[in-house]
Amino acid sequence: MEKDGKDKKPKYNMWQNSAFMVGLSWRFCKSVVLLLVAAAVSSAGLSIAEVLVSPVLLSKIESYVPFSELIAYIAMFVGILAGLSAIKAYIGENTLYGRIQVRSGIIGLLGEKIANTSYPNTLDSDFFTLQDKSMNACYSNQDSTEAVWKTLEGLLSNVICFVVYLLLLSNLNLWMVALVLATTVASYFARKNANEWSYRHREELNRYAKKLHYLSNVSMDRVFSKDIRLFGLKAWIEDLYACSRRAHVAFIGRQEMVGFGANVVDMVMTFLRNAIAYVYLIKLTLDQGLPASQFLLYFSVLTGFTQWMNLILSGLSTLHRQSLDISMVREFLDWPEVFKFEEGKPLSSVAGMKYEIRLDDVSFRYPKEEKPILEHVNLTIAPDEKLAVVGLNGAGKTTLVKIICGLLDPTNGRVLLNGEDIRQYNRSDYYRMFSAVFQDFSVVDVSVRQNVAQCTEGIDDEKVWRCLDDAGLTDKVKSLPRGLDTPVGRSIYEDGVEFSGGQTQRLMLARALYKDAPIVILDEPTAALDPIAESEIYQKYSDMTNGKPSIFISHRLSSTRFCDRILFVADGGIKEEGTHDELLAKGGEYSKLFEVQSKYYRKEVEDEQ
Repeated sequence: MEKDGKDKKPKYNMWQNSAFMVGLSWRFCKSVVLLLVAAAVSSAGLSIAEVLVSPVLLSKIESYVPFSELIAYIAMFVGILAGLSAIKAYIGENTLYGRIQVRSGIIGLLGEKIANTSYPNTLDSDFFTLQDKSMNACYSNQDSTEAVWKTLEGLLSNVICFVVYLLLLSNLNLWMVALVLATTVASYFARKNANEWSYRHREELNRYAKKLHYLSNVSMDRVFSKDIRLFGLKAWIEDLYACSRRAHVAFIGRQEMVGFGANVVDMVMTFLRNAIAYVYLIKLTLDQGLPASQFLLYFSVLTGFTQWMNLILSGLSTLHRQSLDISMVREFLDWPEVFKFEEGKPLSSVAGMKYEIRLDDVSFRYPKEEKPILEHVNLTIAPDEKLAVVGLNGAGKTTLVKIICGLLDPTNGRVLLNGEDIRQYNRSDYYRMFSAVFQDFSVVDVSVRQNVAQCTEGIDDEKVWRCLDDAGLTDKVKSLPRGLDTPVGRSIYEDGVEFSGGQTQRLMLARALYKDAPIVILDEPTAALDPIAESEIYQKYSDMTNGKPSIFISHRLSSTRFCDRILFVADGGIKEEGTHDELLAKGGEYSKLFEVQSKYYRKEVEDEQ
């Protein structure tokens, strides 16, 4: 695996990864290994029979066997070859399904890891890099997590043939065998060097391919169509594409030159090997009267012996490369989790129960950042308190909320739910305590109904409509041709609806309402709405969150007037706190920022009127 431009030794070796794949096959489809062995044996048997048929029949002719006996031998070999060919073909047709099933199982394991991993892992660039490489090893039949079976099958078959051929050559001069082996090794390492050059430079090739793919997509994507026309970007994009294309072609040229050199070496070694075999066997024929049948047998076995050895070495090289990919898959699946999940203490919400959240001397610093974004924050949120968190961009508002809802653990300090440290709980259970809407939306290309309910079965349509109505989206959904069944987005469904930014935010609010969790968090949920619409939504939330602790983040200070308490976050902590009127009376930073914003709000309203 490569990391930061340097080679990093994989955690697992080739044989450990082969054993890992065999273990997975036993888990997802037991027939994979059994069919692999059967395919290897039948393939090896077919290759050996094909080599023996001509020398054996020729020896019978030399021995002047009766014609009927010769016909019987021919029929026997025809039957053996036909039978082995049929078995090989049958197994070949039936191996694909099981191998795909195993690869699909691995994709499922990767998907489960991605979906359930601790949230801090999603902020780690190394985690994402390993995730991409792991998924790349599973995309198609030719990728390592499936192609490895073909490699193992070939290795087993080639080893069987190699052993049989070695036994057949045991009567020949060992120096002759050694010479043939030497030319085979020289050819192999020449090709291996060319293959490894391509493998070592695969990241460079991928960069060129990604640039070309990206520029091609930009030129055709309707998202960029307005900018391309209005700003005259066509020539610029074409120039970028041409530069990337030239770099890609130059790389392919270097790759082909390396491959050409390897082919020259292989051609020379093959010529020497065959020439030496011919000369040696002709000498045996002239000096010792070697029969034509044995000449044919030994020459076929010598060249075949070279082929099997070469295939074994190549197979081991291929298995090594595939093992690197499989090792990355295993390392990704083994990536450590910082939160407790199944091993954590169970937690479930209780109807009518009051929940208090307390931050005890909490500090947080993002990985690779020198300065903490939050320091020594102490905060208690009462069971029925409506809390607003405001401040300038980058002050740490969203980070504070992520710590409260358990997406991040504080670098120092504790988060307590009713006096208990949340780190002891199953984190998935803790997440169920929150209905949250964040700045980044996660709209899925499914129906409006499923986007609100976030499930496919047991959906309460009456509750869905009630939540849509509270979010101010009822009229829009009723106007759609298929109502609640209308798909959101057009990536999959041609008749899908594309909501505006404000409508999407209302859909997310409806989703949070449907979950109806004991604690509500809204992180800039109305950023795409105008001040009047935002105020309307927040007033509805003020009514709907009665009796629940709720946290609101907004960049518009005026929209948080309904909250019981407002926190002004700045300089890594809570700089000011109080009600809206109390903070204005203090004349501090909140008051100054509100005055600046109110000018724009008044102007915005006047312009609309």
